[in-house]
Amino acid sequence: MDGNGEDRANDDAAAAADFASPFDRAEWFALLEAHGFAGGGRYDAKATAGGVTAWLPLRAEKPGHLAGLTNWYSFAIRPLYEGSGDRAAALAALFGDLRKRAARVSLYPVRDGDRAAIRSALRTAGWWLTASPAGDRHWLDLSDMDHDRWWASRPGALRSTVRRKAKKGIVDIELSTRFDAANWAAYEDIYAASWKPEEGDPALLRAFAEAESARGTFRMGLARIEGAPVAAQFWTVEDGTAFIHKLAHVEDSLKASPGTLLSAALFRHVIEVDGVKRVDFGTGNDAYKRDWMNRHEPLWRIEAFNPSRIAAWGPASKAFVRSMLGKDT
Repeated sequence: MDGNGEDRANDDAAAAADFASPFDRAEWFALLEAHGFAGGGRYDAKATAGGVTAWLPLRAEKPGHLAGLTNWYSFAIRPLYEGSGDRAAALAALFGDLRKRAARVSLYPVRDGDRAAIRSALRTAGWWLTASPAGDRHWLDLSDMDHDRWWASRPGALRSTVRRKAKKGIVDIELSTRFDAANWAAYEDIYAASWKPEEGDPALLRAFAEAESARGTFRMGLARIEGAPVAAQFWTVEDGTAFIHKLAHVEDSLKASPGTLLSAALFRHVIEVDGVKRVDFGTGNDAYKRDWMNRHEPLWRIEAFNPSRIAAWGPASKAFVRSMLGKDT
């Protein structure tokens, strides 16, 4: 554990956490497909066994190569299930069926808690594979902490910044739970003026925000200085978890710390009003995330190769050798 209280999420309860995510819903995958992220075509892998149906939305990377249906907004990809019973059997059946269709399957980003089940099912189905860390996930596990206990556990420098900057009264904070076109336009202006690269697909992100608003999960914060928007954040809340999707601030406003004050306000809202028990900061290992979160784990890239397909023999043999040498993690 380091000085900000962040630790690896290696306890069984945390690793096994199975909570709903906006990136698990059929609507999300339909949105990706509608905005051109299905590559050479979408394929929904499904199989039923042991009273459970397993489902894994995929896209065609190229002939014989399927990958998880994700893009840069996705926090994770994982198999989804209907029914109660033997999930392992259903997932193994799904990957077994995929051997009739693909020479290679790529999955990224895979959460640490989902990695073992996917690896086991792939091997049961006869795939050769590698699993390698490729990125990071920071998240907050509140357990039985209320807002004040969590805030007291945060680094002193962060708490001091929020206290001092808030006392000056320069930054005005507005929180909303419904999509507003004017506020969204302000967010887009802030993002364009921020340090961040060009937004990957603003139309998709807006459509996602509008859909989340209709579901009642939308949360947005705007920070203004003298009436001018200088920082914005887009979150969603469901199943006891807050997901931080986008945040940006105008560079020349940094002295007033509007982004930090906005984060503090949103954390308070989702903990005290929405009653969340987790906050997920998505993908990326940005240093500032550690100030707010108390858990860290790797994200994984899983590459599976079908040894019955000639096209996979080269990469599959390399994966097999790595496995025999104990290098397959």
